[in-house]
Amino acid sequence: MKQSVTLEQIQDFKGKYPKQLWYLFFSEMWERFSFYGMRGMLVYFMVNEMMMKDDVANLQYGATQAFVYAFTFIGGLFADKILGFRKSLFWGGLLMIIGSCILAFDPKAYFFLGIGFTIIGTGFFKPNISTMVGNLYKNGDARTDAGFSLFYSGVNLGALLGGYSCIYLGKFYSWHVAFGLAAIVMTISLVTFIFTQKSLGPIGLSPLAKDGDTKEADKSRKLKEYLTYAGSLAIIPFIIILVSNPEYTDIFMYIIGPASLIYLFYEMRNFSLSENKKLIAALVFIIFSIFFWAFFEQSGGSLSLFAANNLTNTVCGIPLDANGVNNSANSLFVIVFAALVGMIWLWMSKKKIEPNTLVKFGLGFLFLAGGFYVFYYTKFFADTDGRTSLDLFTFGWFIITFGELCLSPIGMSVMTKLSPQKTQAVMMGMWFLASAYGQYFAGILGANISVASENATNFEKLIIYADGYKQLAIYALIAGVVMIAISPLIKKLMQDVK
Repeated sequence: MKQSVTLEQIQDFKGKYPKQLWYLFFSEMWERFSFYGMRGMLVYFMVNEMMMKDDVANLQYGATQAFVYAFTFIGGLFADKILGFRKSLFWGGLLMIIGSCILAFDPKAYFFLGIGFTIIGTGFFKPNISTMVGNLYKNGDARTDAGFSLFYSGVNLGALLGGYSCIYLGKFYSWHVAFGLAAIVMTISLVTFIFTQKSLGPIGLSPLAKDGDTKEADKSRKLKEYLTYAGSLAIIPFIIILVSNPEYTDIFMYIIGPASLIYLFYEMRNFSLSENKKLIAALVFIIFSIFFWAFFEQSGGSLSLFAANNLTNTVCGIPLDANGVNNSANSLFVIVFAALVGMIWLWMSKKKIEPNTLVKFGLGFLFLAGGFYVFYYTKFFADTDGRTSLDLFTFGWFIITFGELCLSPIGMSVMTKLSPQKTQAVMMGMWFLASAYGQYFAGILGANISVASENATNFEKLIIYADGYKQLAIYALIAGVVMIAISPLIKKLMQDVK
C-alpha cells in the first residue's frame, strides 16, 4: 500500500512536536469531550433520575467505568492482530456515536443499551490513538514525554468542556440535550480523524495488509475484519447484562486481569531477555497505577455526591455549579500546566537531572495524597448545614493535577517505550486495563463511604466523607514512598529506557 509520507519522514520532524500530533490532539480532544461529559453525568443521573441509592450508584459507576477500560485491552488486541489502529479507531468512534444517540433519545429507558455501545466503542478507540502518538517518535527520542504531555492537554481540554457543559445541561435544561451533545462532538472527532489520517503514512494500518497481497490474502483479511465488527456487535447484549448487574463485575474482573497476564506471558516467549525485562518493568508501572486510579476516580463517584450535597456554589466569588467544578477543575489545571511540565522534563533531560519514570510516578502519588488531605481538611470550614468551601475543594484538585501530570501522560509514553513493536497496542490496553481495576476499586471505596453515611444528617455525611478521604491520602502517601524506594531496581530492568 503506497503512502505519501514514510515513517522516517514523520519521525525526522524539526522542533518540539510533529504536525501529526496536532491532528491526533484534536481528534482525541472531541472524543474526550464526549467520554468525560457522559462520565460526569453518570452517578448524578443514576441517583437523581433513576432513583438508585448512593452506594448502588457508586457500584454501578465503578462497574460501568471498569468495563469501559477493560475493553481497551481487547480493542488493543484486535488492533494489533487484525484491524490496525486506524480502522479500530474509526469503528470505536462509530459505536460511541450510536451509544450517545441512543441515550439522547431516551436516557432512562435505554440507559444500559447506550452504555453498552459506548463501552465497546471506547475499547476500540482509546488505546489505539495513544499508541499512534508513540509511533510518531523514534525510540529514545527525548521529546516523547513532552509530546504525550501536550497530547494529554488535548484530552483535558475535551474533558474540561464536556465535564462542565454536559452535567450543567442535564441538571438545568434537558438530559436529552446533554447526551445529544456528546454524540455531536464525537462525530466531530471522527470526521477530524478521517480527513487527517493520510498524514500518518504507514502508522496505524492493518498488520494483515501488505503490498502485493494476492486476492486470497486480501479476501482473508477482509473476512477477519468483518468477523471482528460482527463479534463486537454480538457481544453488546452480554455487556448490558454484566454492566447492569454489578455483582457480575466481580466475576469478570477476576477473569480479565489474570487472562491478560497469561496472554502477555505467552507472548513473552517470542521476545529476548532484554525485551522481557522491559515488559516486567512495564507491569510494575501498571500495577501501581491501579492504586492511583482507585483514589483519583473518586471524582466520578463519591466526590460527585460530595459536590452535590456538601459544597457551596462559588469559586473566588464566581457562581459555579459544584458538580461542574468537580468534573472540570482538574482538566482546566492540566491544560494550563501540562505543556509547562513537559518543558520542565525536557529542560531537566538536557541538564541530565531528569528523574527516572518511576520517581515521577512516586511524585504523582505524593501530590495525590496532598490533594486528598485538602479534601479532608474542608470539614473544618463547614457550616451547620454541612456545606463547605468549594474554593478549598478546587485547590485540592489543583494539587492532584500535578500528580496526574507526573503519572498519566508519562505512563502512556513509557508503555510505548518499554513494549516491543508487535505488542504495543496490547500493552497500552493493559495500561488502560489497570485503569479498569482502578475504576472497579473506586466504586467499591465510594460505596463503602456511602453505606457508612446512610441515614446520617448532611453535616454528619460531610464528616464521614472527609475522614474517608484522609484514609485515602495516607494510602497514597505510602504508595509514593514505596515507589521512590524501589526505583533503582526498576531502573535496571528498564535498561536504556528513561
